[in-house]
Amino acid sequence: MDNKKQKLQELTKVELEVMQIIWKLDKEFIVRDVHDMMPEPKPAYNTVSTMVRILDSKGFLTHRTIGHTNLYQAAVTKHEYTGSFMQGVLNSFFDGSVSRLVSFFSDNKNLSVSEADKILEMLNKK
Repeated sequence: MDNKKQKLQELTKVELEVMQIIWKLDKEFIVRDVHDMMPEPKPAYNTVSTMVRILDSKGFLTHRTIGHTNLYQAAVTKHEYTGSFMQGVLNSFFDGSVSRLVSFFSDNKNLSVSEADKILEMLNKK
């Protein structure tokens, strides 16, 4: 995206599924490449093509045209999107507090001692 510091739009479930495939491709691609990697039952080719065009219009992809073929590429990395999404979760549900987020998972997801130690280790490195 032109302004990576700007909060990215949240992807719909289907858009995220398509972006997951695009991030796995990790190269320039055509719609057929994405369609071929879709799980069964595959959506119609035209549906995938529409989703790719929507992602392009939202700034998640870039494209160049050669003849009658559009070659697409991810404009946003998985890491960039994950960071933006998680910052939104942190702000929306935990008032921007990482400790509240960790506490939530500790209270609700049976955080193991090993996982807690890993979190502490990561925080100490920062």
